[in-house]
Order: sequence, then structure tokens, then C-alpha cells
Amino acid sequence: QVQLVESGGGLVQPGGSLRLSCATSGRTFSSYAMGWFRQAPGKEREFVSGISWNGDNTYYADSVKGRFTISRDNAKNTVYLQMNSLKPEDTAVYYCAASGSSWSPSHQISYDYWGQGTQVTVSS
Repeated sequence: QVQLVESGGGLVQPGGSLRLSCATSGRTFSSYAMGWFRQAPGKEREFVSGISWNGDNTYYADSVKGRFTISRDNAKNTVYLQMNSLKPEDTAVYYCAASGSSWSPSHQISYDYWGQGTQVTVSS
């Protein structure tokens, strides 16, 4: 069992930055691929970014490419999402997720564990 706890969300002005963190329990964090998803009000949850177990491979949705950066620290059992140049359309609840096998970065069904989410609001 893996527990995921997101943090770092909040209110930020357009053009600002936030860094989300996702801390995980368990000693097998380094064996999981990780992903970030988001869900805006009235919309379905969508893929944001994913990172392989060793950090060698990263993936991004077109809408965040060049603005967001995913990274992980396996020694700290934590995955991060650095979000720059934030836009109002980035407003959403952001979730991290862990995939133990058969990982397909943008497909939610390939993730085994999910966090509770952290709210990000981009507004002036």
C-alpha cells in the first residue's frame, strides 16, 4: 500500500509560480512511476505530467509543456511539479498518482494509487 499526500497548492496571480510536492509512504517509492493530474470545476480529470521510476523519462500535456517541470527525489520519497507562468486556466485540484506496473503516463487507469489533491487557483 502506498499513501500519497500533496502539498504546495494555493492562490497565485497570473504569471506566478508554485511548486507542488507529493510525499509518499513506503520503502518502494523508487519502483513507481509517478504522475500529476488535475481537475478543473465542471471538467474531467486530465493528465498533466509523468515521470519514470528513475527520472530518466518525463512526459507533459501540451497545455503545460515549457511551463511545468516534473522531478523526483527517491531519497525523500517525493515527486515535485514546478509550475511557472501560471494561467487562470491552470486553476484546478492537482492530484499525484503512482503506477506500479504497465505504466502509460497519460492514462489514469494505469495508476494504482492516488492522493487527495491540492487546490491551485490562478487569479488576480
